[in-house]
Amino acid sequence: MKKKVSKKPKKKSAKKSKKAVAKTKKAVVKKPKVGKPKVEKPIGVVTHFYTAIKVAIVKFKKPVKSGTALRVKGATTDFTMTANSMQYDHKPVLKAPAGKQIGVKVPKRVREGDEVFASR
Repeated sequence: MKKKVSKKPKKKSAKKSKKAVAKTKKAVVKKPKVGKPKVEKPIGVVTHFYTAIKVAIVKFKKPVKSGTALRVKGATTDFTMTANSMQYDHKPVLKAPAGKQIGVKVPKRVREGDEVFASR
């Protein structure tokens, strides 16, 4: 007598279901990280202003090259300019060293205590 061997069906359906599940997954959209806004640090302070010639005396905390974009911000002042004309002791300078008071030609009126930022 021969014994009947029953064959068990293979579990192909499980593999198909995994593939089906993988295909039906929705793409996860990552939200952009909302960080703290960058706080600008002042690179100088206006110490004096000559109204007739529109020159501000600025004491820089960091070295600044001629042609650098600067932002002057104060209680009633807020504008962006390029430092094209800079002088120290009535002589033009290409780079203002840190800690020195440099005369900078400005297009508008500024006030003592206005802060100077590096603009981008």
